[in-house]
Formats: sequence, C-alpha cells, structure tokens
Amino acid sequence: MRSVHQSEPPLVVHIIHRLAMGGLENGLVNLINHMPIDRFRHAIVCLTDFTQYREHIQRKDVPVIPLHKYEGKDLGVHLRLRKVLRNLCPDIIHTRNLPSLEYMITALFCGVKVRIHGEHGRDMYDLDGTNGKYKLMRKAIKPFVHHYTTVSTELAEWLVETVGVHPSRVSRIYNGVDLERFHPSMGPRPSLVAKGFVPPDGMCVGTVGRMEEVKDQLTLVRAFLHLLDMESSARRRLRLVIIGEGALRKEAIRLLKAADAEHLVWLPGERDDISEILRRLDLFVLPSLREGISNTILEAMASGLPVVATRVGGNPELVVEGETGMLVPPSDPAAMANAIRTYFNHPELLKAHGQAGRKRVEQEFSMEKMMNGYMEVYDKVLSQKRR
Repeated sequence: MRSVHQSEPPLVVHIIHRLAMGGLENGLVNLINHMPIDRFRHAIVCLTDFTQYREHIQRKDVPVIPLHKYEGKDLGVHLRLRKVLRNLCPDIIHTRNLPSLEYMITALFCGVKVRIHGEHGRDMYDLDGTNGKYKLMRKAIKPFVHHYTTVSTELAEWLVETVGVHPSRVSRIYNGVDLERFHPSMGPRPSLVAKGFVPPDGMCVGTVGRMEEVKDQLTLVRAFLHLLDMESSARRRLRLVIIGEGALRKEAIRLLKAADAEHLVWLPGERDDISEILRRLDLFVLPSLREGISNTILEAMASGLPVVATRVGGNPELVVEGETGMLVPPSDPAAMANAIRTYFNHPELLKAHGQAGRKRVEQEFSMEKMMNGYMEVYDKVLSQKRR
C-alpha cells in the first residue's frame, strides 16, 4: 500500500483499544501534539470507542476513528479495520499493547508496508508477561512485526528474553513530560478543595490514575489508615487525594467511612486539571501492581514532588531511591505507610527529593527526547522498507 498523497508527510495510523484518560493514551497524545507537522501525519483507530479525552489532541488534522468492537470475539472488527485502512492508506501502522497486536495480520493483508508494535505495560490478565496463551500469540505474530518500541528497559528485556525478539528490532523510548505545563509551585499554594482541608502544618499525599485493580489504590488507602493509627498528629495534619474513576472507588470510600476518615480524603473522580492539582500536593504515591513507564510519576517529578512508588515494572528506572523518592513492595500497606511516615516526620526531605526529581526529569525525560526517539524509529524502518 502506498500513500495516495505522495507529497505529504508519511501517515502513521495508531491502533489502540480505547482513547480515554490513561498512561498509554497520554503518551500517544503528547507524541502527536509535539511532533512537527511537516514530519508525520497521524490518525488514531480505537478498537472500541473514545471519550472526551479526544479533545486533548491539539492538531486538527488527526482523525479518531472508533470501530465499536464488541466484548469477546468480534470477527467483524477486522473487516471494519480493513475498510478504514484501505481508505487511509497508511505508510506505518503502530499498534500498542496486547489488545491491538492481532490486528497486525489485518494490516499485513491490507498491504501496510511498515508495521510497528509498542509495549507500554501489562494488565492484570498477564502481570508478569508469562501467560502461556499470550506468549504463544506474541511469538506467532512476531514475524509480521518489523520493529518494537517499549517505554522501559524492563519491557525491552522481556521482549528479547521471553518473546524472543532480536535486540536490533527493539527500541526503548522513555515517555516524555511537558516541562512547561508540569512545574513546581511558584508561590503560596491555593486551597486544594475547601479552605482548611490541609492545615498550615499539614502534608497532602496524592495519587492519579484509573481506579482499577492493577493500579491498586486500595493499598494506598490502607497505608493511609495505618498511618493515622501510627502517628498521633496524623488525623490533624495528614490528608489524602485520589484522582481517578473506576471500580475501586466504591470500596475505597467504604474503607474510609469504616475508619471515620472519609473527611480526610478527597476523591473527586476524573479531572482535567492534573497539573494544577499536583502543584498543591506535598508527596506523590503510586501503588500500582504493574507499570511500564508511569506518566504520572514523571509529571509528579516535573512538579517538584518526591515519589513513593512500588518496585514494579519501570518504576525503579524513574525513582532513584533515597534521592528522588522511595520504592516499596507492591500490595504492602505497612511498607507504604512507613515510607510516607518518613516524609511526614522529616519534611525537609520533601523539598530535597522534589528538587532532585525535577532535575532528573529535565535531564532524562524531556518531550523532545521522546519525540526524536519515535521519529528515528519511523525514519529507520521506512528507509529499510524503501530499500
């Protein structure tokens, strides 16, 4: 298949499960918004549908096309994708994560010459990437993928060692963060919720993410309640903010009500003002069971916050223990409570670790580095196929 607009930049069609608030989707939108218009055109195909998160795409020339895939097996979605690809005539197809991998075959039969697959992290159905059925599927489709991108070294090594991809076909590209949008507070912080929610000598702990099992916000809630029992001044000084929507929200509220601590926590659901909220926190916590490279960790570090995160996936590639934050085992409320307690009792560490985190993001995780990494992959594989 050749692009019908030979004078225009190459067209990349990104295939994802759904366009909604999430780390993978945030990274994709950032990539599209920051890539030079004269280098690549873009389109997004959603296997299911999209939400208002589509409005975060700043370019007006990027179509977002839903295929309305049914739950379970839906063979018709391949026919709908075939029609879309025939109409768009992409130069590159870029699928992301396991739900989109099988559509490499559809792209092959549609004549798409360059096929790239990205791994951004794993979900509850395959936390460690060793599920036999999915491993077999990845190996079966491997010959039809020209190149792989990953957001962490851990995922890159897994592709090589477990899936058997040759190292030359894998590029690790860290997510970038918008350093102008996410930055430390420049002056006195306005009230987060209502005046007096965080007392003058208080500490506000927060997290951002969809409230689903793999993100495990319930461990953070339990750690918070544990700390209320450990520290006599915690009920007066400590506050918790959980941004996100999902299945765990109801249980989180139940746990807080049972401990008479609901008034100490703010759970507003999904928000669009994440950068403003981060500047009003003192400490960021990510309790996930699995991560690729967390955008929210990078955004928190860019906002000058120290980070307590679970020692999973790519988190150790972001958080330098004892320098920009602390790492704890997953599903361990006591360990998480102890890490938060260290900052609660030593507030001087909040500023020191937060400043170190901002510096690290500036040096290693800029948007420009991410953008250049993807353009280099696209250029390289396109050049190989043209030869």
